[in-house]
Amino acid sequence: MSFALLLIAGAVFAVVAQRRRAVETPRPEPVPERDDVRNDAEQWVDRLGAGLSGLDPGHDRAAAQALADATERCRTARAQLADGRYAQVAVTALEGLHYARAARTALRLDPGPPLPGLGTPAVTAHDGRVVIDTVTYVVSNRWREVTPYYYAGGVVGGRRVPGGWYSAPWWAATAALAPAM
Repeated sequence: MSFALLLIAGAVFAVVAQRRRAVETPRPEPVPERDDVRNDAEQWVDRLGAGLSGLDPGHDRAAAQALADATERCRTARAQLADGRYAQVAVTALEGLHYARAARTALRLDPGPPLPGLGTPAVTAHDGRVVIDTVTYVVSNRWREVTPYYYAGGVVGGRRVPGGWYSAPWWAATAALAPAM
């Protein structure tokens, strides 16, 4: 009987000691915000990669240019992801998704679900023209023969330029003249 009491007392002591250790042991820290930002960035890159797969521009110049721009954004976003520049990844991938959407529109395919804006106003049909460095370009919110080049929108020379379909790829020359950072 004394042996049984000794076993019971030992078991009670072991349970109490184990509970104290569980209370004293610090709980793991919650997942840092950086992991959430990284996961979000990875999802944007994955979405862009999936949006590009299977798209063939054929002989459509506007679609080919938009796909080339989207592919370049995808490469850049992957490089930014590898470098840990997660805040930039989402913006770059979103630009690529806008280009992929433009390619689908040019190919007369379903453009897919709406995308968040890029911080630039949308072009409306009544806007009609944009002046950049004294040159006037025809702009539209739809693809047309006269507006075959798509620009996702952004800041050029300190001014916001809306996304839309343009009569010429003016941004290529502007990017070449921009100072290197």
